[in-house]
Amino acid sequence: MASINSSLLLVLAVACFISPAISQTCSTQNVSTSFDSCMDLPVLDSYLHYTYDAANSSLSVAFVATPPRSGDWVAWGINPTGTRMIGSQAFLAYSPRAGARPMVDTYNISSYNLTPGRLTFDFWNVRAESMPGNLIVIYASVKVPMGANSVNQVWQIGGNVTNGRPGVHPMTPANMASTRVLRLTGSDAPSSAPGSAPGSAPGSVPGSAQGPTTPGASTTPGQAGGPENAGSMSTSVNFGVNFGILVMLATIFIF
Repeated sequence: MASINSSLLLVLAVACFISPAISQTCSTQNVSTSFDSCMDLPVLDSYLHYTYDAANSSLSVAFVATPPRSGDWVAWGINPTGTRMIGSQAFLAYSPRAGARPMVDTYNISSYNLTPGRLTFDFWNVRAESMPGNLIVIYASVKVPMGANSVNQVWQIGGNVTNGRPGVHPMTPANMASTRVLRLTGSDAPSSAPGSAPGSAPGSVPGSAQGPTTPGASTTPGQAGGPENAGSMSTSVNFGVNFGILVMLATIFIF
């Protein structure tokens, strides 16, 4: 009986530490620029932190995703004319080698053969960073149409990059469903996170949309903002699960 109790104790102790990591949400992530809002994207374990500045019609984002394998790519973009990948104006990033800083480039996607190209809108403050857990973060600010209420966002995690050329992404249902409308204004747009400071990017001077960019220096690290209720359900679930585990551990010690 003592052996069984010891084994159960070990399993429960490990589960207690693992459960919070499994239910990661955007509100638990620390990105190096603050944003007004964030959302957990519905597929591909991806997240978007963003600030919309109506005064200068700009959208600043941090897209967070995990490539399937080391050397694979991740991407986020806007499709000005549709809701699918083809036609998207995207930022694609990958790590050229293990431990290296991710590289980011611009892609005007007209087919599944991905090659860098100029975008149809202005962009600035583009860079990529890595985060613990093999996460890649793409930062960018883009110009959106004056008075726009929403944009068509697309995101993707892809295949391996060979000689600087991104491979085709998998064709799983999740990969094919990675598109959503991002509401910028209106009643269904996410509210700003309490106490979160807007990122510095919206106030920056726009650059040119003439071609690919290279990673820049990181900004001063800060706490990412999020919607007021982002992650509240998972936090409650984690607390309940961990509390139950602790009660079981106490029972084992007592009996």
